[in-house]
Order: sequence, then structure tokens, then C-alpha cells
Amino acid sequence: MSGLSDDLKAMATYCYAQVAQTYLNTTEGKRVCYMLAAANGVVWAVWQVPRMEGFMMRAFSHHPLSGLSYTMLTSTFSHSSFIHLLFNMMALMSFGSSASLYLARQQDADPSNLRESTSKWHFLSFFISAGLFSSLVSHIATARFKYPQLLAQLANPTRSVAPAASVVEGAAAVRSTSALTGSEALASIKPSLGASGAIYAAVTLTAMAFPEAHVSLIFPPTPPIPIQYGVFGFMAMDLVGVIRGWRIFDHHAHLGGAMFGLWYYAYGPRLWESFRELTLGGLPPSLRKA
Repeated sequence: MSGLSDDLKAMATYCYAQVAQTYLNTTEGKRVCYMLAAANGVVWAVWQVPRMEGFMMRAFSHHPLSGLSYTMLTSTFSHSSFIHLLFNMMALMSFGSSASLYLARQQDADPSNLRESTSKWHFLSFFISAGLFSSLVSHIATARFKYPQLLAQLANPTRSVAPAASVVEGAAAVRSTSALTGSEALASIKPSLGASGAIYAAVTLTAMAFPEAHVSLIFPPTPPIPIQYGVFGFMAMDLVGVIRGWRIFDHHAHLGGAMFGLWYYAYGPRLWESFRELTLGGLPPSLRKA
């Protein structure tokens, strides 16, 4: 800024100080969420480049029939729609920092006395593991259940006709089912992407760790409700979506993330500390006593 006037130098320095101080005043967990949001924003920006669309579809969305496994990780940081990105990052900022706070408290309360200088690696491990698990649940639901059902329909199209259907209705059902070609069956299986599963895990972990908290929905606007009522209400909606075959969201990934969050609340912090005891403190106390 040496070539700028004194007024512009002062303005630039003031703006920098305000932004930097705001960042430094936030909790460590929220800083990690900022970094995750920035990574998701960069991936979203690449999606907006037309010539990169084919690459992004292959490498940053997970198709259960693609034969690729690394996309279960990359798709966790991928959003092609700005609205999808915006709502997911808003939820990450709210619940990710709370989940990180809970994990930090659990580390401080651990009896092993192996203190950590930072809890960000614990939260990052939790977030990535939750994203992988939710992607795996969605993958298994499609590759092991939905796809074989489509193949069965192609092999025996008349099997879906109800016995009580009339002749006209039965003929229409046969035509509708038999018209389903192999390419159409494959096209009905869509790739998935987004951080919703990992964020769902953070939401359920927060709900179990801070049951006295209240949340409000932005859309539709709602008064404050207990967080556990809201979370289990959303889980019930996703369960209905799985049963009814809704395709607006990846309900299997949502439920997978929610179940991972519940499991991690019960067993995750102790499992994390047991790994640290083995790597940093030698054998755990129970084995040392033996």
C-alpha cells in the first residue's frame, strides 16, 4: 500500500483489522466451519465453469454404479446449486460449531489426561467420517436394493400388475412397465452430492449433547422449538421419504448421517481417546494395570 494516500492506507488497515479481529474472536470450531465452507465454495465455483461440468460430474458426484469409491468423499464437499450450498453452509455454521464445542469438552473431561492443543482434528475427523458413512448408506441402498428391483422389473414387467386390476388398467400397467428400457432404468438412478449427511450428523450430535437448546426454522418460519423435537421430526420425514420413494433429497444419506451422529454421541469421544492413548500414551490404563 506504499503508493496509496494516507486516507486509503488508514481505511485499508481499518478494514483488515475489523475482518481479522472478527475471525480471531470466533471459537476454534467456527473457524474450522469457515474453512469447510470455503472449500465447499471453491468446489461450487468450479461447478459454474461450463467446460468443467463433465469432470465435476465424474469426480465430485457419487454415482452408485460408477465403480468409483473416492467420490463418496469428494461429493461431501460438492454443491452444484447455490441454494443447496447456502442452506447447507448456514446449517454447518450453526450446528458444526456446537458439535465441535461438545467434542472439545469431552476431550477436556477425559480421564486419560492426554490433553490436546486443538480439537479441530477431532471435528474434521468426525465430519469426514460422517460424510463417508452417509454416502455409503446411500450407495448401499441404491446399488443393493433399488438397482436389483429395477432389473427385476425389466426381466418380468408383468409382475407389478395388481391381481385385482381391471383389464384396461392391467394392460396400461404392462405397457408402462414394459416401456422401461435398460437406459431408462439407469437414468432413474441419479448421482448424489452435498454435505447434508455430514451436517445431519452434526445436528443430531448437537441435539443429544445440548437437549435444552431450541431452534427455529427459516422456511417455513416457526417459533423456537426444542432441538430434539425438530431433529427427530426431520428424521421422521426422511423415513417417510424412503418409504414413499421421494426423490427430492437423498433421504438415505440424511438418515445415515443422523444415525452416525447418534452413534458418535454414545461411543465416538471414547473411541477417539482410545486411539490417542495407543498412539501417544502407550498402552491404555487397563492394560498397564495388567
